[in-house]
Amino acid sequence: MNTRVKVETKDEISRIKALQKEIEQLKKLLLKKDLDAMVLDSYLEVAAEKLGYKNVQKLKKN
Repeated sequence: MNTRVKVETKDEISRIKALQKEIEQLKKLLLKKDLDAMVLDSYLEVAAEKLGYKNVQKLKKN
């Protein structure tokens, strides 16, 4: 059985925890941005349909 020992200072441990927290915040922000983009696309699709355009590109051109 192989054993691995990892030695870290208190500063390294706190830095790792801070980076992990930042990663989680970035993941949440990315998810929110993706959802916002999906909502915007959906609004454009509905608007194009209501205004009688064939697709969103036609609406964007006009």
